Amino acid sequence: MLSKARIAVFVSGGGTNLEALLKAQESGAIPHGEIVVVLSSTAGAYALERAKNHGVPGFAVPRKGMDQTAFEATLSEKLTEYRVDLIVLAGFLSILSEEFVQRWPDRIVNIHPSLIPAFCGKGYYGLKVHEAALSRGVKVTGATVHLVNEIPDGGRILLQKAVEVLPGDTPEVLQRRVMEQAEWILLPQAAELLSAQIAQEKENHA
Repeated sequence: MLSKARIAVFVSGGGTNLEALLKAQESGAIPHGEIVVVLSSTAGAYALERAKNHGVPGFAVPRKGMDQTAFEATLSEKLTEYRVDLIVLAGFLSILSEEFVQRWPDRIVNIHPSLIPAFCGKGYYGLKVHEAALSRGVKVTGATVHLVNEIPDGGRILLQKAVEVLPGDTPEVLQRRVMEQAEWILLPQAAELLSAQIAQEKENHA
């Protein structure tokens, strides 16, 4: 049996993508990975309660009141403590520095609620993405999972899934459909894809 990749999930809010990951893990859909810690950039984020409900340690590392260096040093301490191999950004709204990202080459994965390169970049997050899609009048949107590198919204695209835009959609309705039909499917798939690679690398170096 290969050693599992140890996964940290970074969150900032309610944690719906985290919930999808935890349920996927419990159903056996991430056989090569294990979520070992959840870190929130917001104190009191409901995502931490979700982690607790699934028996996963969760900690707030509030971005507010900390400079970038102290914030990332605290994150790094927790990552070291839990011997993390892979970071999954699941609704994480804080910016990570180029230096931090470079310490985790091809080991940070993010999800964006559009088909990159559409509706991505500075200012495109949360409902703003879906508002932009509706105002542009597109018929298809979706979600993208990509590896993070030093280029904003850059990195290698791992997975994409298209979602239909329907007449009468509001940003909230469209957001929910993209979550259900794309984000909650793609993120566990990406976590397993990378975990399987990491587990094999661990085996090769054992």
